[in-house]
Amino acid sequence: MKLKNFLPLLLLLLLPACVQASEKHRFEIKDGQFVYDGKPTRIISGEMHYARIPHQYWRHRMKMLKAMGLNAVATYVFWNFHEPEPGKWDFTGDRNLAEYIRIAGEEGLMVILRPGPYVCAEWEFGGYPWWLQNVEGLELRRDNEQFLKYTRLYIDRLYKEVSKLQITQGGPIIMVQAENEFGSYVAQRKDIPLEEHRAYNAKIVQQLKDAGFDVPMFTSDGSWLFEGGSVPGALPTANGEGNIENLKKVVNEYNNGQGPYMVAEFYPGWLAHWVEPHPQVSASRIARQTEKYLQNDVSINYYMVHGGTNFGFTSGANYDKNRDIQPDLTSYDYDAPISEAGWATPKYDSLRSVIKKYVNYPIPEIPARTPVIEIPSIKLTKIANLFAALESQNPVENDRPATFEELNQGNGYILYKKHFNQGIEGKLVVEGLRDYALVYVDGEKVGELNRNTKSYSIDINIPWNSTLEILVENMGRINYGSEIIHNKKGIISPVKINDNIIEGGWQMYRLPMDKTPDLAKMPQATVHDNVEGATGRNLLGKPAIYKGTFSLAETGDTFLDMEDWGKGIVFVNGVNIGRYWKVGPQQTLYIPGVWLKKGDNEIVIFEQQNDKLHTTVSATTVPVLTKLKIEK
Repeated sequence: MKLKNFLPLLLLLLLPACVQASEKHRFEIKDGQFVYDGKPTRIISGEMHYARIPHQYWRHRMKMLKAMGLNAVATYVFWNFHEPEPGKWDFTGDRNLAEYIRIAGEEGLMVILRPGPYVCAEWEFGGYPWWLQNVEGLELRRDNEQFLKYTRLYIDRLYKEVSKLQITQGGPIIMVQAENEFGSYVAQRKDIPLEEHRAYNAKIVQQLKDAGFDVPMFTSDGSWLFEGGSVPGALPTANGEGNIENLKKVVNEYNNGQGPYMVAEFYPGWLAHWVEPHPQVSASRIARQTEKYLQNDVSINYYMVHGGTNFGFTSGANYDKNRDIQPDLTSYDYDAPISEAGWATPKYDSLRSVIKKYVNYPIPEIPARTPVIEIPSIKLTKIANLFAALESQNPVENDRPATFEELNQGNGYILYKKHFNQGIEGKLVVEGLRDYALVYVDGEKVGELNRNTKSYSIDINIPWNSTLEILVENMGRINYGSEIIHNKKGIISPVKINDNIIEGGWQMYRLPMDKTPDLAKMPQATVHDNVEGATGRNLLGKPAIYKGTFSLAETGDTFLDMEDWGKGIVFVNGVNIGRYWKVGPQQTLYIPGVWLKKGDNEIVIFEQQNDKLHTTVSATTVPVLTKLKIEK
């Protein structure tokens, strides 16, 4: 056959495959049902956040969802994860949301996108960038011109990343949520007229549409909060609603007398705070409720199906009448069906068995676990005096303590220093502490202040010609409730001694800890090679930085055992793996194997309390997340 005759025939033969590869699926809400490619469909989804999982593990976790029997994955989008500074966007690596969505589609999962702009999620500031608090005239989460200007910029930028991943353009995104649990906020902010709340909520919906989102939209609220949270044209879904009759009644009321009926957050576990018992939810109860939903054709989204980890400074905080702040753990295990490290739990097995009974698609085998390794002992060979290291830094000076935001710092720590020419003794009061502080006089620790326990004062004696030092930690901005608008950090009100305001001569040293402390760049006198020697002992009670190296023949996931330590953060090969705190209930830190390497590895630990010297640290194969040690 001549070439000129063969080419048209070849193109004709390839045409069906090309058409099939580019074929778009269809998803709509029609006649009270979710409809996929013209067929009524029940959504069995699992919430799983890309930002809490190393990107190298995304596909494995998607396969875990499929093997549980799910047909969809839901994720929040964390605005502050992508815009850490105004106009500075990052959608690479672990922030590559588009890749996360593409992988979901490749694994046969529909995607439910929850872009906020507020997300809650036990995440720092509920997803808002901290720097919004520095914008003059901006009021969060309301019909405010400045705020809506920035939400539009965010939504438009997000759309550029995910536009082609909507099902209308051949991608797996089937629905987009507008705002998040706004009905709760309406109930908490009765100082704002309901009409203004509704106007704001409607404008967020319109911003999503204006950006180009053209898949069905929904809202997500407790069933008793639909009046404030629902928006015309968006399907109302009921978080945590276990009563099928009430679910259908309230959705009918706000959705023209029809479904579909969905519980957009069905909780198989629950969030956990430092200094509080880790909640546990029984597998049998969740399995029974799952069966109840499936028997009644209710669509569900498990929140969380896999929690992952609040690496770095990404964890948020709550509050209640007993604690002015309830910081969330580094682990976001959530007692979910898939554990923090991606393991199938007994709860996973129970739910998989129930779901199998009600779906007509094949459920694959459970993927193998990622290898786990134990590291019996890592020798710590260097220790650095944090106070001495800061002497080379030029502090910011002010008549009063400045907040993190005023110092243009989002997270980490600030050391506040004040020199006294005359001695003073009495009650030190820091009512504006945000959130945890160790107090020193001339480098010697004299006490602790703690917003979590409402401990805002200590007795203090400052001799003449002495220096007061207050090392303040931001433990995560509040992510839920009306207090979200009061989220500045550091010392936000005057420091007092015996009711006298201490003004003038304050120095602020910034410690964002956004990178691993580099001991090699610290003044020589600051770093000591003999941790156990006299110099090391002189650092007892002072904030210190430890460094060690360890060699691995094989890599794998592991859990750093921090039970014997005080309070601080850990860097492994340049990655901040999160906070530890001896009070519990979390006593180990998850280290993903993809962040380790064959050969030499580095660990750096910033230990705030340093009440005992440490020469080693070890890693175990089993996490410890429920061991509470409340100090008297």
